[in-house]
Parts: sequence; structure tokens; C-alpha cells
Amino acid sequence: MRIGELAKRTGTEIETVRYYEKSGLLAEPARNAAGYREYREEHQERLQFIRHCRSLQMSLADIRVLLELKGNPTTGCQGVNELLDHHIERIRAQMDTLRTLETQLTSLRDQCGEPHSVQECAIIQNLSESAGNHECACHT
Repeated sequence: MRIGELAKRTGTEIETVRYYEKSGLLAEPARNAAGYREYREEHQERLQFIRHCRSLQMSLADIRVLLELKGNPTTGCQGVNELLDHHIERIRAQMDTLRTLETQLTSLRDQCGEPHSVQECAIIQNLSESAGNHECACHT
């Protein structure tokens, strides 16, 4: 199959397929007599694996490690577990950061209860003050 067909089957942009090839995550396919790439089912399976990992917010470096581990099926899965545990830790840290951000934004939003002009807006005033190295209401 050609790159367009592979992209369509996997829901991947053509440029992303090319990027994964250049980065070594996806093996470069053979070319036909006309010079077109000819992808096989193995390419589709690998690309679907990569896309699934990306949907779980895994980095390309982590995906590369998982692909190497997947290529050695008789190896124990301790490396997979460690990689996933580390990824879970990163996600939890991101969630903590997002919760803090939500609290800060909610606090900032609570500064302006009634609709009035932007000139009188407490949110804009607080953001302007914090830009001037003052503590704003959301960071107290």
C-alpha cells in the first residue's frame, strides 16, 4: 500500500508517517519501480502501536524503548512495567500542576463578579499587578 492508504487506514497524517520514518520509529519501506513507497501490514501494525502510545501521551523516546522491548518478545516485561510506572508518575505530576493552575484561575476568576468595563475589571488589574512583580490574588 502507498503512504496515503497507510495514513488513511491508521488515521495518521502523511507528514507524521514521514516523520516517524525519519526518526527511525517506522522502518522505511521498499520502493516500487516508480519510486513510490510500498508499505506492508507490518508498517500498519507498528504505526497503530505508535499512535496508541501517543494517545496515552507517551513520548517518542518512551515509544522507541517500548518498540525495542516489543522486538524482543522473550525478554521479561520488567522494563515495560518500569517505563509505564515512570510515565504514570509524570502524569500524576502534570495532574497536580493542572489542579494548582485550576485553583489559581478560579481564584482569579472570583475577583470579578459583576460585568463592568475592562478598565474596572479586577482580573485585568490582578494580571497587570502580577506582571509588575506584585503578588496577584491567584497566588496568595
